[in-house]
Amino acid sequence: MAAAVRQAAVFLSLWALCVLGKPTEKKDRVHHDPELSDKVHDDAQSFDYDHDAFLGAEEAKTFDQLTPEESKERLGMMVDKIDTDKDGFVTEGELKAWIKKAQKKYVYDNVARQWQEFDTDRDGLISWDEYRNVTYGTYLDDPDPDDGFNYKQMMTRDERRFKMADRDGDLIATKEEFTAFLHPEEYDYMKDIVVQETMEDIDKNGDGLIDLEEYIGDMYSHDGDAEEPEWVKTEREQFVEFRDKNRDGKMDKEETKDWILPSDYDHAEAEARHLVYESDQDKDGRLTKEEIVDKYDLFVGSQATDFGEALVRHDEF
Repeated sequence: MAAAVRQAAVFLSLWALCVLGKPTEKKDRVHHDPELSDKVHDDAQSFDYDHDAFLGAEEAKTFDQLTPEESKERLGMMVDKIDTDKDGFVTEGELKAWIKKAQKKYVYDNVARQWQEFDTDRDGLISWDEYRNVTYGTYLDDPDPDDGFNYKQMMTRDERRFKMADRDGDLIATKEEFTAFLHPEEYDYMKDIVVQETMEDIDKNGDGLIDLEEYIGDMYSHDGDAEEPEWVKTEREQFVEFRDKNRDGKMDKEETKDWILPSDYDHAEAEARHLVYESDQDKDGRLTKEEIVDKYDLFVGSQATDFGEALVRHDEF
């Protein structure tokens, strides 16, 4: 198992550090927040979208098997967790943070799967030494590996990211810091390292900038094609018209950041605002546990709502 984790970790480093052959299909380096649900957001029809947004799609399914009383009880326990400052009220900000966490369950599941392998001394923390030894230990014993990869260079890059994630600078990662290390795109304070690593991947002449040919070369190689596909021509136009904002022919750090980490519409913020608006009976801009539980069918499903939606589907049929 440890060998498999080590192999996976090194593969991720290789993927980030090296150009994997000659890409012939468009590579998407842009990080977008996904939709909160694949359901239509139409409360007149059902609250399925809200359930997926509030709980995450997989967790939402489990509530459909509960009685209304069981759903209310579980929702009430959730409210205690959402109310992080323990003042007895749930604000839009607290709801937004909860929704974002629910939507990132796959991230936390990924960290949980790897945690036991890297926390070798079982102290509930992962030091840089632990991560390095598990990931690179056997590779660093061979100064001239047959596969031609520079593992010391990859390790140096990982160490830089680990130190960035390690907010208190002790070279020991908590669960949250290790999550930021493995998934830097999910954390605001890690975005600079995401930009830096992306630029290093694409910048082939080492001038610290990305020119047009480097930008195109990262996502497409002619491979003997006489003519570029239309999407490549479109990307050239995108670079000139939108990516290179100062028209100097190259993308600097800020321009690259605007490209790969765009300021998307905040779905979690909009949903939090919607949930508060629909549930806030006294219109004070915040929710009590009673207000949330009274409107439980907006937040979570139950056998009753699932049965009601089945009737609607039957009538439509």
